[in-house]
Amino acid sequence: MTSADRAGAVSPRFVPVVVALPSVLAALAGSSRIELSVPRLARLSDVLDALVMACPAVERRIRDETGDLRRYVNVYVDGQDVRGMGGVAAAVRSGSEVRVIASVAGG
Repeated sequence: MTSADRAGAVSPRFVPVVVALPSVLAALAGSSRIELSVPRLARLSDVLDALVMACPAVERRIRDETGDLRRYVNVYVDGQDVRGMGGVAAAVRSGSEVRVIASVAGG
């Protein structure tokens, strides 16, 4: 028996992540919940890249031309605001939920 066998199953190369979208983006993506497969040691940028591959129409609604999050878009990984976790460099674990929320402004 190897040490990997004793520690449990070997981690897969890709892991599942769910992205929850607000209704305005869900209309573009075709669903409010998108299940993605991302690299095991993924960052939020990897998740957003996978989201754009699955739903190209959402990219410019979430990220600006430099790849950073748009100011009016809030993103949470497992309930934590990513702006305090390194932004698009925030780590995303297997089974995480990435929730995109569009800010509402008014006057």
